[in-house]
Parts: sequence; structure tokens; C-alpha cells
Amino acid sequence: MTARSSARRRHLLTPIAGGAALVASTMVLAGCAAPAASDDADGPKIVATTTQVGDFTRELVGDTASVTQLLSPGQSAHSFDPSAAQLLALTNADALVVNGAGLESWLDDAMQASGFDGELIDASTGIELFGTEDEHGDEAADEHADEAEAAETEAADEHADEHADETADEHAEDSHDDHGHGEGNPHIWTDPELAEQMVENIAHGLAEVPGVDAATIEANESDYLADLDALDGWIDENVAAVPAADRLLVTNHDAFTYFVDAYDITFVGSVIPSFDDNAEPSAAEIDDLVAKIAATGVKAVFSEASISPKAAETIASEAGVTVYSGPDALYGDSLGVAGSDGETYLGSQLHNGRLILESWGVTPTAVPEALQG
Repeated sequence: MTARSSARRRHLLTPIAGGAALVASTMVLAGCAAPAASDDADGPKIVATTTQVGDFTRELVGDTASVTQLLSPGQSAHSFDPSAAQLLALTNADALVVNGAGLESWLDDAMQASGFDGELIDASTGIELFGTEDEHGDEAADEHADEAEAAETEAADEHADEHADETADEHAEDSHDDHGHGEGNPHIWTDPELAEQMVENIAHGLAEVPGVDAATIEANESDYLADLDALDGWIDENVAAVPAADRLLVTNHDAFTYFVDAYDITFVGSVIPSFDDNAEPSAAEIDDLVAKIAATGVKAVFSEASISPKAAETIASEAGVTVYSGPDALYGDSLGVAGSDGETYLGSQLHNGRLILESWGVTPTAVPEALQG
């Protein structure tokens, strides 16, 4: 692990919540073909929910097992509704790998409708979550207030001070009402160190699945954890070289809480002040964010690859700052399509780190050799 310092104050992990009822029947399932798996392996059949845990699982099993990923690149896990064919894949699965932390709100119903009785592997096991009203939100507000006090004019100072408490309170209330994930933020993969823990959880769970090649899992786990450690070190080294006062970030929604905590970045705000990427900002929330951007000196607003950039572009335009969208959007809730920077978890994090650093006027150091290619 890297030596980065990070005060981790998170609420305890909450169990997966049930979602909307599914209507597929057993008779319909029996007549549907299962979705294509990631390879033609004859080994155990593994189903993974999100793009991130799907990528982790494929890294671990290699070509020794068949992996079917439910969510497609760019697809939101918050509003996902599995098809009958995907439910049939669950019926036939030897194991199901999930992000957990309440992200897959539809999961309980899917498991019940499919009759899944294999090994359930929760990648979030043992990871403490940031909640909607924990200390992290207060710290972000305090840091924002400190930044505002250093502004060039007294008017900017007063304006920022007024918004610091008001926006923090409104943000906590809106997140509590809108995120729909119980008591914690489920976007744990945005911190590479937590991604390591997720991979360890998945590897441990896969070792319990009959027919899995345990030696392959162990070897691949060791190699991939080394890659994740190199990624963490590269981001940490580059961010640490930036003055703390300049480490400001505005994103499309509240998906990067663990990332900003890991690298001591000030999270000024999000276009959608919610864990849920399907939520919509109000006019007042847009005005508040524009004011905070002006008060703190933020230079850029980041859209996300899986979310429409319109609101981010509007806010950036009103604030007179750069918007990162299209191929320069961040990968948050989902990895990218084949051939994109975000096709893999490692690629997505390198992409995100590079663009965030460039938005601060920093040219990142060379990517570690282990992560090249």
C-alpha cells in the first residue's frame, strides 16, 4: 500500500436494499437465451453486475471461467432493470459478483425472480462508507470557507461565507432525500486503495466457488493488486505536488467522494448534488454552485462519460470556466466502451487523474511501466 495519509471517517457498511419488483416469470425465462459471456471458457459461470466489478472479476479469472456482465459501458446502475435473458444468466450462474454498498437497489428482486442459488460475492464487504451527514461533508464546507477567506476582495469573502453553511445544509438534505442508497455512498471504487480491497473480497469469494482454479485466482490477484498499488502511488505522487489550495474539484454528481478523500482534494460541489446520477439539479442549486465556483477560483467543471453534459456545460458557461466533456469527461459510475480510455478500471483512473491534474495546470509524470500498454 502507498504511504498516503487519509482520515477515513465513514459510516458502517449497510446491507443491500431491495428494488422495484421484476415481472419476468419462470416460463419466460426458460424460453430466453442467456446473454453472451466474455469468453468461451468451460469453467464456472460467473455473473458480475457493474462494469467495475466485471473488470475486476475478469482480471482475476482470466480465461478459466465465463464472466457475464449485466451492465453495459455507460449504463447507470441506479436505474438498471435486468432483462429476462440476464435473469436467466443469473439462474445458471455459479457465482454473482456485486459492488454492494446498496448500489444495486434492484438486486434482491433480480435474485428472487431468477432463483439464483450460487455464491454471492459482495465486493464492498468490510468497507466503511461515507454517509449523507458525516464529517466529510462538514470538512468540505470548512475547506470551501477557508478558500473563500483567501479571495482577493472582501465582497467575494462575504459571498462565499454566506454560501458555505447554506449550501452544505441544503446539500446534505438533498442527498439524504434523493440518493436512495440507505446510509452510505456506494461509489467506493473511485479510491484505488478501496478498489484493492474490493479485488481481495472478490478473489476470496471466487475461491469458494466449485470448479474455480484457485491457483490462477491467487496469481492474478497478486499481479493486479500490484497494478492497483502502482496506480494509487502515481495519483498520490502527482496530486501531492499540487498546492493544497489549488486542489479544487467540481464534478457532475457525488460519485468521487472517496477519491477526493484519498488524495486530500477540496470538493467544491457537484452539478447534481446527489449520489444518484438520474437526479436533476434545481435552479437554486445551479446558482449556488456557480457562486461557489466564482468564490473559490475553480477553473473547470467535469462532466461524466455516462451522464448528459448539458447541465455541466451550462454551469461552466455561466461561471466562465472550462468544461470537460465528451472524450474528456470523467469515468464515474461506469467504465467506457471498448477502445476508449475508460475501457478498463486502470485506464479509467489514469484518464481521470490526468485530466484533473491538467485542469490544475499540471503535467503529470510518466505513467508507471506496469500500467503502460
